Amino acid sequence: MWWVSRWRSELSVEFPTYLPGGWNMDGRGPSIWDTFCHAKGRVFKDHTGDVACNSYQLWEEDLKCIQQLGLTHYRLSISWSRLLPDGTTNHVNPKGVAYYNKVIDDLIACGVTPMITLYHMDLPQALQDLGGWSSTEIADIFENYARFCFKTFGDRVKLWITVNEPYVCAKLGHEDGIFAPGIKNPGISVYLAGHNMLRAHTKAWHIYNTHFRPLQAGQVSLALNSDWVEPLDPGCPKDAAAAERYKAFTLDWFACPVFCTGDYSESMRARIETRSLDLGCKQGSRLPRFSKDEPSPLGTADFFALNYYTSRKVKDLNDASMKNKLSFERDQGAEGVVDPSWPICGVHWLAVVPEGLRKLLKYIKDTYTSLPIYITENGFSQVGPVQIEDADRSQFYQDTLQEVGKAISQDRVNVKGYFAWSLLDNFEWSDGYSVRFGLFHVDFSTPELKRTIYRSGREYAAVISSHRSQTKPKNI
Repeated sequence: MWWVSRWRSELSVEFPTYLPGGWNMDGRGPSIWDTFCHAKGRVFKDHTGDVACNSYQLWEEDLKCIQQLGLTHYRLSISWSRLLPDGTTNHVNPKGVAYYNKVIDDLIACGVTPMITLYHMDLPQALQDLGGWSSTEIADIFENYARFCFKTFGDRVKLWITVNEPYVCAKLGHEDGIFAPGIKNPGISVYLAGHNMLRAHTKAWHIYNTHFRPLQAGQVSLALNSDWVEPLDPGCPKDAAAAERYKAFTLDWFACPVFCTGDYSESMRARIETRSLDLGCKQGSRLPRFSKDEPSPLGTADFFALNYYTSRKVKDLNDASMKNKLSFERDQGAEGVVDPSWPICGVHWLAVVPEGLRKLLKYIKDTYTSLPIYITENGFSQVGPVQIEDADRSQFYQDTLQEVGKAISQDRVNVKGYFAWSLLDNFEWSDGYSVRFGLFHVDFSTPELKRTIYRSGREYAAVISSHRSQTKPKNI
């Protein structure tokens, strides 16, 4: 497998155990996605995550899949409401603690290093009822939750993600309303939710750094999603400026406070404040400011965690009908479009652009940090009839790993690991089970939920085997 023979990063997968089935079993509290799914008309064909892959009861089957792939690392997400049903440490669910202890112990016994995500879009419904991510108090509640997890699992877990894709949680959940909690409050809640997620992450990192790092020696970051973007017309100044705004309102939104300045980018703040004044917003700037009475977000990442799926060509957004409307889209003033030459895999938004990942990795190195980078999500979707011999996905992984190899060998990017999304076909948010990303197919039509490895899974396992043999220390 020549395309990975020149780099030494770890090849792994992720599986989101925040929706592992057993949604109301053994003391687990409801999450915002349980509530969202159970409301009609919000998810494809009203699918729910009630059972999903049922990893809660079929963990041993998942572990067999992990071993079959030969993984060295495995990224999983904790269901907050399984550990703490009301979201607070006032009520700890011992069966939830036992479940995650078993998962962690089993992984380590098999020689697999766990990377754990504390928050993957599944806020306990009890906390949403108190205001959710729009509430100032949520950051302190998350800090206590993180402290509990560090204390309970940190003796064995050395890689932590606090919040996964705060952009998606804020934009799709609090602006567009197409993800849980389904809030549509254009141009306001999106910034408040994003700000409180950053505050939560910051508090969690500082707690770990002060109280747990000296003994546990782990690392903590947050996972940021981003497309690679370029101007639709490189020779058009408006498109070039729009591409910069697009980045300012996506990756820069969260990366600048953590890796660059401790605050939002000046261009993002200026744009929002100008539009707020133009629209006569009574609350002043809609982009909150970080308090000097709280710890700074600057430097609160021990590595850069990147979720990359696709790329966009960007053009200036000049829609006169929306000029006087309050919205994130108008604040950004940029529109991302798909280049017609890019193939589409499954869902309409997922253009296949492996070279965009290499460009984005170099951009992160040059713009933000020389810290190690983990690619924490990347994948290829399938829709329609199941294709176990998924040649297109196999080719995608080959092409993508080749581009990552170029980023390492030619661009000198410090890529530490690559996590494919995902281990199993699963509940894919508002698309339900209509979209499949797994290296293993799950037959959701049968109670057994049989796992069958795809061709892409077999070839991914072969890459891992070859990679491990190349990196294995030689006896002297």
